[in-house]
Amino acid sequence: MTPLEDLVARVAAKAKATSTTLPPAATAEELASAEAVLGFALPPLLASLYRDVANGGWGPDYQLLPLVGSGRTVLSEYRSERSASAEETTPYWPAGVLPILDWGCAMYAAVDCRTETAPVLLFEPNAIDDDGAAAWFVDGESLAEWLETWLAEKGWYREDAADDEDVKEPTPWEQAASRIAE
Repeated sequence: MTPLEDLVARVAAKAKATSTTLPPAATAEELASAEAVLGFALPPLLASLYRDVANGGWGPDYQLLPLVGSGRTVLSEYRSERSASAEETTPYWPAGVLPILDWGCAMYAAVDCRTETAPVLLFEPNAIDDDGAAAWFVDGESLAEWLETWLAEKGWYREDAADDEDVKEPTPWEQAASRIAE
């Protein structure tokens, strides 16, 4: 078993143990269609999660959005945020950054699909002043690291996180301004 397969298996086990009802996994055809609509490929780990675990409905707190389907999906939220950002005098949403989880209050966990390690970013719109880049933070140097944090129950989003000195706080995303300007 490869490290990626092992991680996906552990995520699947926790997803099944912590979610009352998981939706069916996305099919290979749905993944290919989503990538065609997006115009870029999903990172291999993210694709595997949607294909081998479930089409959303698991994960930290508010749980991953479905990739495809009816209602709010990764695809619909990405298109919505990219369109809204393009209309603003202060653009804020970079191309290739997929919102995968809605934390509430318009905050998202998002995956940078243009970077090999697929960092997980935190979008915090309340930080936008006259600089859209100020809203972006690194929550995990890679999607794998972010998932390991969730599996270990060490995320900043936990209610008791303030009591845990091992919790890693998100840091500003240094590439945000250049990526938004693309």
